[in-house]
Amino acid sequence: MGIPEIKVNEQNLAGKSSNVSYVAQICSRIFSIATTLAATSVMVTCRQSITVFGIRIDVRYSYSSDFKFFAFAIASAFSMMSLFLLIVFTHPRGPRKPSNFFFLFLHDLWMMSLVLAGCTAATAVGYVGKYGNNHTSWMPICDHLGKLRSKATTSMAFAYASLFLFMLLATLIAWNIRQHSSIALTS
Repeated sequence: MGIPEIKVNEQNLAGKSSNVSYVAQICSRIFSIATTLAATSVMVTCRQSITVFGIRIDVRYSYSSDFKFFAFAIASAFSMMSLFLLIVFTHPRGPRKPSNFFFLFLHDLWMMSLVLAGCTAATAVGYVGKYGNNHTSWMPICDHLGKLRSKATTSMAFAYASLFLFMLLATLIAWNIRQHSSIALTS
C-alpha cells in the first residue's frame, strides 16, 4: 500500500487565494470608508463654548489650521475611497492584470499618505493643546475644553484606524502583485 499521490492544481489554489484576497480588500475598503466618514463627521461637529472671566469664548475645529487640514485630508480620503468603491461595484469584474494592481497600490498608498499627514497634524496640535510648550510659553488648554478634546480624540482614533486599514490594503495589493507576477513567470 503506497501513499496516494495528490495532484495540486496551482491555478485553482491561486484562484481561491485571489478570491479571499479580493473579499478582504473589499471589506477593508468598506471599513476604511466607514472610519474616514466617522472621523470626518466627528471632527466637523467638534465645537465648544466656554466662559472665562465672564467672557464667552466659542471654540471650533476650524479655528486651528491643523484640525482643518486633518478634516479636509480625511474627507478627501473618504470621497476618493467612496468613488473608487462605486467604480468597482458598477463595472463588471474583468481580468485581473498586474498593471491594475499596481494602480490600486498607488491609489492606496496615496490615500494612506494623505490620512497619515492629517493624523500627524492633528496629533501635533493635540499634544500642544494637552501638554503645552514651556519653551514658547504656550499653556495647556485641554483641561478647559473637555468636550472639544474628547471629540477630537475620538476623531483621531477613527482616523488612525483608517490609517491601519490603508496600510493593510497596500500590503494586500503588494501581495497580489507578487502573486500574479510569480504565476505569470511560472506559466
